[in-house]
Amino acid sequence: MKNKDLLQQWLNEEKLAKHFTGWDFSHLAHRWYNEQLPWNYPEIVKQHLKNTDQLLDTGTGDAELLLSFGHPYDHTVVTETWQPNIDLLKKKLAPLGIQLYASEQENDMPDMPNSFDIITNSHDGLNFTGILRCLKPNGLFITEQVGATNNYSLSSFLSDNYVPAYPQNTLVKVASNFVECGFQILQSEVAYPKIRFYDVGALVYYATIISWEFPAFSVLKCQTKLQQLQNIIDQIGFIESNEDRFLLVAKKQ
Repeated sequence: MKNKDLLQQWLNEEKLAKHFTGWDFSHLAHRWYNEQLPWNYPEIVKQHLKNTDQLLDTGTGDAELLLSFGHPYDHTVVTETWQPNIDLLKKKLAPLGIQLYASEQENDMPDMPNSFDIITNSHDGLNFTGILRCLKPNGLFITEQVGATNNYSLSSFLSDNYVPAYPQNTLVKVASNFVECGFQILQSEVAYPKIRFYDVGALVYYATIISWEFPAFSVLKCQTKLQQLQNIIDQIGFIESNEDRFLLVAKKQ
């Protein structure tokens, strides 16, 4: 494919990504690979979650993961701060009877002290004092987090002055914060799975959406480096980086 055609393809992917809603990356099917984690977050949640539990899912996104838990709707509350997702959730969850706590402030928590048996959090920010306040005594907090070094090799390649957006988001730091808040750590794991992109357009789509890992990214600004990545794909068929993930299960004392 000629460079001019590649550039247009990348620009099309960039434009498409700007209309992204929810958390559905099906557009990249067969165009990327994510190495499996050594744990299964939904299964861990379901192992701890009883039908009688009051559940709060923070930063629920499009709620697909939450709904996969199969928890009673009238025992479920969710939070969300991104307006496109809020609009989606009002149509999706309200008819089910799931309560939505929408906020403009990131990591804001509902004013519901000692109300929840379990709080779950998949890839959302952490409000330590809010979690402590909302959980009942002996309540559980279960989270899978994106760590500070996620995709560092690609992010630093595309941005010469790249600094991780959340450098404190590491397993050691987060676990320490929970211990200081009086929690007991029941489970903690960390992994650095491979992520591969089989065409540069797939990376463009991803980088445009995950803007905090690829700050100020644009196709035109990064055109030369994108062509260098294309050269790698032409030779070995993919470009590879590593994700950074950690899992934490903590119990309020």
